[in-house]
Amino acid sequence: MKTFEIFDKQDTRSGFGAGLLEAGKRNDQVVALCADLTGSLKMDAFEKEFPDRFFQVGIAEANMMGLAAGMTIGGKIPFTGTFANFSTGRVYDQIRQSIAYSGKNVKICASHAGLTLGEDGATHQILEDVGMMKMLPHMTVIHPCDFNQTKQATLAIAEHNGPVYLRFGRPKVPTFIRPDEPFVIGKAQMINEGTDVTLFANGHLVWQAILAGQALSEQGISAEIINIHTVKPLDEDAVVRSARKTGAVVVAEEHQLLGGLGGSIAECLAQHAPTPMEFVAVMDSFGESGTPEQLMDKYGLNAENIVRKALLALGRK
Repeated sequence: MKTFEIFDKQDTRSGFGAGLLEAGKRNDQVVALCADLTGSLKMDAFEKEFPDRFFQVGIAEANMMGLAAGMTIGGKIPFTGTFANFSTGRVYDQIRQSIAYSGKNVKICASHAGLTLGEDGATHQILEDVGMMKMLPHMTVIHPCDFNQTKQATLAIAEHNGPVYLRFGRPKVPTFIRPDEPFVIGKAQMINEGTDVTLFANGHLVWQAILAGQALSEQGISAEIINIHTVKPLDEDAVVRSARKTGAVVVAEEHQLLGGLGGSIAECLAQHAPTPMEFVAVMDSFGESGTPEQLMDKYGLNAENIVRKALLALGRK
């Protein structure tokens, strides 16, 4: 198991803010819309640099999606910003009808996703958003793992033609992806090559998968760790190749089990390479108030549970 350098600890929403600012500098067609959460989404630097290309729509998320869809007709590349709960559940009809149906070039950027929203509680801790968005035709779904990768993803989607759902979060987490690491939409990222079990993960669970891989290594188990930052389109070649290599799979994500990354990988492997699988996800429940660390531990979204599930998968080979 190779070692990983932690450059610092930053929140992934700040990676989005940095990427949005850079995207705006590279392309004057990039515009930003926010639903009264400019500071929370780290969009304030873009607003300051490009005031004529920033639109504060207020607490009117459905209107924001309609405005963004209309802007694409004039060649603009709109980035919408609000919490993940309001970026999906509150505006699903507008996304489906005005953006996905006609393939509008809107970038739906969603912060404060998952249990790590913490003390805000179950009403804001959306755990269904990836499933909702990946089911929409034409929609690309991306969930990067740290500050640098979120910045890279933000720049990549600015170049991508078509609707995108970009998911990120609030807590500060280790930054371990190099700032110059290539980011390709739809291509999985090999974190650590292994031979005994594959750990697929995305978002905050990638670092937990690394910790789990280190713990497994101490038991003489070689874990292959792959970051599936793009849920849709899924890199099926990478998934099948690794599953055939190791013969056992664990999928870890900060999302409901139903409808998430695990389901996509299970569908892929059922068709192409049936493999013993275990899942680390929220098991059909809402969240609750607590610190991010408390909630991740209570709901089993941690390295210890990934290790436990890896041993179960290995036992089924």
